[in-house]
Amino acid sequence: MKIFLTGATGYIGKRLLIQLLEEGHHVVCSVRDQKRLSLKLYQNHLDKIQIIENDFLDENSLLNIPKDIDYAYYLVHSMSSGSGNFSEKERISAENFRKALEKTSVKQVVFLTGIINEEKLSEHLLSRKNVEQALKSEKYALTCLRAGIIVGSGSASFEIIRDLVEKLPIMVAPKWLKTKCQPIAIRNVIQFLTKVIGVEKTYNQNYDIASHDVLTYKEMLLQYAEVRGLKRWIFTVPVMTPKLSSYWLYFITSTTYSLAVNLVDSMKIDVIARQNSLASDLGIHLFSYKEAINMAFDKIKQNDVLSSWYDSFTNQFHKRNVWQYLEVPEKGCFTDFRKMKVDDEELAMERVFSIGGKTGWYYANFLWKIRGFLDKLIGGVGLRRGRRNQNELEAGDSLDFWRVLYADKEEKRLLLFAEMKVPGEAWLEFYIKNGELYQEATFRPLGLSGRLYWYSVLPFHGLIFNGMLRKLAGK
Repeated sequence: MKIFLTGATGYIGKRLLIQLLEEGHHVVCSVRDQKRLSLKLYQNHLDKIQIIENDFLDENSLLNIPKDIDYAYYLVHSMSSGSGNFSEKERISAENFRKALEKTSVKQVVFLTGIINEEKLSEHLLSRKNVEQALKSEKYALTCLRAGIIVGSGSASFEIIRDLVEKLPIMVAPKWLKTKCQPIAIRNVIQFLTKVIGVEKTYNQNYDIASHDVLTYKEMLLQYAEVRGLKRWIFTVPVMTPKLSSYWLYFITSTTYSLAVNLVDSMKIDVIARQNSLASDLGIHLFSYKEAINMAFDKIKQNDVLSSWYDSFTNQFHKRNVWQYLEVPEKGCFTDFRKMKVDDEELAMERVFSIGGKTGWYYANFLWKIRGFLDKLIGGVGLRRGRRNQNELEAGDSLDFWRVLYADKEEKRLLLFAEMKVPGEAWLEFYIKNGELYQEATFRPLGLSGRLYWYSVLPFHGLIFNGMLRKLAGK
């Protein structure tokens, strides 16, 4: 079957793509940036993949969608957008998708959304409900799968829970921790998505998908601690406003502030699934919350996290067209350039490709942490995002407060672009030539503030960059 997959570079999309290919489908991957879809994971299925670039806010970009599609997935989401009205953007994207798909031979569209079981919905859930309405068509059948908290290695919910429990022995938390929800394992989500394809009884129907566990957020935190063998104490207080709660999540976890705001808004209401027989009809065994945590850690221990929520680009980052920075400018820039002989090129490159995350930055890590904390204070991403895989990097991956623009071990080159808050644009590049490791930090300042910033951090560069280069070179 020929399947049209949107969101192929996203958290769900990457995992769904692998499953669809393994089942023998031909998949047309719709992405906004073709450079972000690494084909390394799909080497055995390259003959079954077609990649096209689309921006669902721009109708003209959808003219390249093939007409002979059998089934389609709509996994487009604007929740983490930091600017503008994400509800309006989601509605326009859905309408443009529907109009484009109505011109094809598609039989069924599958939409993954959130559980909607209250009349008074958060802005996020109301937007998801409106998207569901916008996707309905007389030309194709729509199947909506509504999930609550998705638990898996790299999922936003799992990583936030992990941050909170691993870092805080005692939590003074907002009262929304008493809200009830019904989580679901990412493995079950992928099973539902693949198994509903072509099942006519699911046409023009919506289903809540969840495990059998109904838990408060507090119980989820404590059960996570139990699985990890940690003692944790949680006290809820009624005085935290939504804004304070958002800041609480933002500073303690790796989430962005805009995502924290939307999460807190959604967590005010119970998210409990309506009973249905879809799991048994499709032969799906539902995993418990604790089983989902254990499966997530199996992947983490094996260093096999396929996708992570923080690798997604915000709309602001898309608009910036980050790929224009693949060519590091030479004019109008400040540069810190260093090089050093290496005894073992392959080993040096392994160190370079393992930089950041748990490995750290090889030298003066406390200064990197201070810089990350300062970045958080002014609304940046900070260092807490870490990295998806401790040894491998791909274009588009997040790496602490950097974004990977280019990564090729065979070419012996890694290029990073700064996502931290700086008055200008910053690059950090590593490459090896003729037995020498080159390390180049480039900064293109924005106005006087940019120049003052560069000179203020210059004294630290000699310490940090020289020490880091020596460690990377194995000296």
